[in-house]
Amino acid sequence: MADRELSRDYDTEREWLVEHRVASRGITDERVLTAMRSVRRERYVPPNMAQFAYEDRPLPIGLGQTISQPFIVALMAEAADIAPGDKVLEVGTGSGYGAAVLAHLGAQVWTIELHERLAETARERLRAEGFDDVHVLTGDGTLGWPEAAPFDAIVVTAGGPGIPAALREQLSDGGRLILPAGPETSSQSLLRIRRTGEDDHVEDLGPVRFVPLIGAQGWDPDGN
Repeated sequence: MADRELSRDYDTEREWLVEHRVASRGITDERVLTAMRSVRRERYVPPNMAQFAYEDRPLPIGLGQTISQPFIVALMAEAADIAPGDKVLEVGTGSGYGAAVLAHLGAQVWTIELHERLAETARERLRAEGFDDVHVLTGDGTLGWPEAAPFDAIVVTAGGPGIPAALREQLSDGGRLILPAGPETSSQSLLRIRRTGEDDHVEDLGPVRFVPLIGAQGWDPDGN
């Protein structure tokens, strides 16, 4: 890592990305922009992907999974409307990058990853970057984390067929659920569901493309 850092100015690349690929596309929340400027994406990708860390695109992290496009990470964080101290659940830890952005916003973060190897790597990266208070669990994220509920916001980083009932039920009153929903093999709609009592207010934030959300209330890994 040290040799790689000496050969590149990641700080400059990160600032350029935020200015020209995030803020310029409509992300206006200064707290989100500050988090995107502060969290070092190169630390959350495999070593052979570090040279691409500040391209605005998803990158492979192994096991068929990806680290999300920076603009989408910022869009979802802004849509979640996170205040310092909010309890936030992330479904789909991946490399830990999204959890780091949420934690930088001052959230208390619980994050669930289906793949044990990715969960352990993310846990190590988050600790190395100073995010010691992020709770990482290996398990089925579609079922949420009932022991830690309710949550002020839930951010789902994989595309499911609909809104998992377990996640909706784990929202606090006024809580926000951000998730991609739609076909498994094509683009989905990024939804924001705001829970108000027994009712929901649903907004479509536009088309996105995510890896499938696998689990009891998502897609069947065997396609059944």
